[in-house]
Amino acid sequence: MTHYACKPPDPKRLEIKRLSANLSDVTRAGEFEGYASVFNIVDLGQDVVLPGAFADTLKRRSASGIKLLWQHDAAQPIGSWLEVIEDPRGLKVRGKLNLDVARAREVLSLMRDGSVDGLSIGFRSEKSVKDPVSGVRRLLKIDLWEISVVTFPMLPQARVSAVKRGAHLDGKLRQHLAAEAFGASLRSIASLLRS
Repeated sequence: MTHYACKPPDPKRLEIKRLSANLSDVTRAGEFEGYASVFNIVDLGQDVVLPGAFADTLKRRSASGIKLLWQHDAAQPIGSWLEVIEDPRGLKVRGKLNLDVARAREVLSLMRDGSVDGLSIGFRSEKSVKDPVSGVRRLLKIDLWEISVVTFPMLPQARVSAVKRGAHLDGKLRQHLAAEAFGASLRSIASLLRS
């Protein structure tokens, strides 16, 4: 059972900022890293995250308290964050996909071939200032709840930068995926025979 220091926000009220991630080196064990947000860059939604915006939320909520989701779907957790820190560039993250979850294995495959490499944050804005002339909103303080692996990031610079190699697990993963595909094939054949 998940315990929250406070009640989690209604997912419909969370804001989302997507960032392309540059996944180049995901481990066979499902470890990857990248930037979930980059500072001082106006995204496609006319928002810019300023340095320090995540400081308070990272003090309140460790990496394990921030969910790793697929496409911002709270019903599809796919792993856990091992590290979430602010550095001079932005919000640097290191995560691990849970390969016991079918969706996470699919995501790993998509990440490894470069089909999916975006990261996106789900948050509530706690303090922001909107420029009346440009319409750009400067996000000064963010309550971060989740970071998702996504297809299309709002901020093209938010990308997975490394999917670490783990050749020793390659055979085990291949066996697991083959067994899963074999099981799916058997189910398909059984379905055809019943019809």
